[in-house]
Amino acid sequence: MMTSSKVREYLEAKPFMPFRFKMASGQLFEVRHPEMIIVSKTSVRIYSSPEPNSNPEPNWHDVSLLLMETLQPIISPTTEH
Repeated sequence: MMTSSKVREYLEAKPFMPFRFKMASGQLFEVRHPEMIIVSKTSVRIYSSPEPNSNPEPNWHDVSLLLMETLQPIISPTTEH
């Protein structure tokens, strides 16, 4: 089970590094900026950009921490050695 304190570790890292998490369903969420996520004790609310050619309304997803399987940094190809 993922904890809110673990998510906050990634969120409050200095410097911030984008991260992603995988849900038990297999769905992936990417957090590329600290303002894209709100963390509570048992869940997170994640913003995702609207798909091209779709409704321009923001997409917010409420996700249970109980259903998060993994949390990992997103390593860009330019930072890998």
